[in-house]
Amino acid sequence: MFRNWRLVEAIAAATVVAWLLALVFAPGSLADYYAGFIPARMTGAFSLPHALPAWITPLSATFVHSGLMHLAFNIVLLVFCGRRVEAVLGWQMVGLLYLVGAFVSAGAQFLVDPLSHEPMVGASGAISAVFGVYALLFSQQKVPKITFVPPHVIRALWLGAAWIGLQWITGLTMAGEGYHIAIAAHIGGFIIGLVLARPMLAWVYRHA
Repeated sequence: MFRNWRLVEAIAAATVVAWLLALVFAPGSLADYYAGFIPARMTGAFSLPHALPAWITPLSATFVHSGLMHLAFNIVLLVFCGRRVEAVLGWQMVGLLYLVGAFVSAGAQFLVDPLSHEPMVGASGAISAVFGVYALLFSQQKVPKITFVPPHVIRALWLGAAWIGLQWITGLTMAGEGYHIAIAAHIGGFIIGLVLARPMLAWVYRHA
């Protein structure tokens, strides 16, 4: 039954199961605080007895979501983009990318607000890393030629600038509606995806 599953689909399934379990065993915001990433915990400025160790929360936070729409959007993006990325890089590299994306995105959020007591939840940062690779590998964007600057670097810069602009606009819009989005986490995840895309591709096909 699971023979043809890709890693991204297994991650998606595990994330859905984790969300359902949280609904049953950790109602309200309990899961957010006990498994989410809280920047202030990393500095010792905020203590939370019985919560998961702070160092693992960048990863555990990817299994916690604030609602059905939040979960559904992330799952669709992960499966749609992740399947194509995994077909090119293989499950090992996608797993590493997802893991690195989770920690880098949490680190980016920490840098902009290290004393925040608000938990960051959701797989958006890790998925942004996958999306960054997807965007770079499958982009049809034509870029101008600039002396001494490889086209893939120009493409990465364009994609990074577009993503930062999109996140900034989204953050302002959602803030007006009373929602807080971890913009820095999304940007950090996407940027690390852009940075790792070609090295991962070169490693996978190093014997080709």
